[in-house]
Amino acid sequence: MKIQKIKLRRMQLELKDPFQTSFGTQTEREFILVEVYGDHHVGYGECVVTSKPLYNEETVKTAWHIMEDFLIPILYEHNEIHHPDKVRELFKPIRRNNMAKAALEGAIWDLYAKEKNITLSRALGGNKDVIEVGISIGIQETTDELISVVGKYVNKGYKRIKIKIKPGQDVSTLRKVREVFPHIRMMADANSAYTLDDVEVFKELDKLNLMMIEQPLSHDDIVDHAKLQSVINTPICLDESIHSLDDARKAIELGSCKIINIKIGRVGGLTESKKIHDYCEIHGIPVWCGGMLESGVGRAHNIAITSLSNFILPGDTASSSRYWYEDIISPEVIVEKGLIKIPHLPGIGYSPQESLLDKYTLERKELFRDQYVV
Repeated sequence: MKIQKIKLRRMQLELKDPFQTSFGTQTEREFILVEVYGDHHVGYGECVVTSKPLYNEETVKTAWHIMEDFLIPILYEHNEIHHPDKVRELFKPIRRNNMAKAALEGAIWDLYAKEKNITLSRALGGNKDVIEVGISIGIQETTDELISVVGKYVNKGYKRIKIKIKPGQDVSTLRKVREVFPHIRMMADANSAYTLDDVEVFKELDKLNLMMIEQPLSHDDIVDHAKLQSVINTPICLDESIHSLDDARKAIELGSCKIINIKIGRVGGLTESKKIHDYCEIHGIPVWCGGMLESGVGRAHNIAITSLSNFILPGDTASSSRYWYEDIISPEVIVEKGLIKIPHLPGIGYSPQESLLDKYTLERKELFRDQYVV
């Protein structure tokens, strides 16, 4: 593949409903869309950053800077990229900035699959025709409202219900949900809101037959999570703590978790996601794909990676209409009875619509090969 041009778009979509977690409430989604132009096709990737560094250290502004001033020049230093796996090695000298790296690498994976006339799923080694998906529900104002929202998505057939929690809205809230829905697959997501001083909270949650408790302790911890996992039966799932295969290896060796959430942006791309997936599969650790309120482009990448064999737990890839009045792809992502069909068209399998891209673009910049290569 020879990259001729890369276009960056700063975009913004308005959420249908506010989405509240332990670290804040979102009413809109600002992100960067990446378009990588080859000789005959365009590959699309999504940088799943936010405006503020609340989930990790990256923001829309920093990711744009890192891509434009460091990562894209690295790509243009090489006349051709024969396989997307190479991108991870090219970007290795740049520390962290995983979401910026993942956006460019993802677009190159899409371009590669299109040039090979195969689906992104197949290019990654996926072996599924459909995937199971769950739903992520933000913190609600009242428990009654939460129960109503849970009921709505249970009736839609979602295969797993994830409920955000924070101190003061945890045990009693989930206990009431469990009383109303005694048999659903339910999990709690704490987004790093607790410490080991809260161990009694987790012992109470342990009684609610949860699938898992996601990232209960600090965003960069694997040691205290091992201590917590040793005193509760409910599997701990690590999210924010895992940024690489090496992080996953250390967490598994320490006994810090029994499940790992793989987010493509958080770990630096599809290649690293595959490596974590393979390592976890060998060591009997199930994985699932987390969500970052992606547009349809990021959602399509999530669908493709979830087609790999060890993604055996439902992920967060809900339908487009769950979050957006209109998505930027055609067709939109559709969930039927908790299932998404893997698309059969080359690449990501969905077509970004130029009119909608333009409608929601706040800023754009085109970066040509000849700007960097003399």
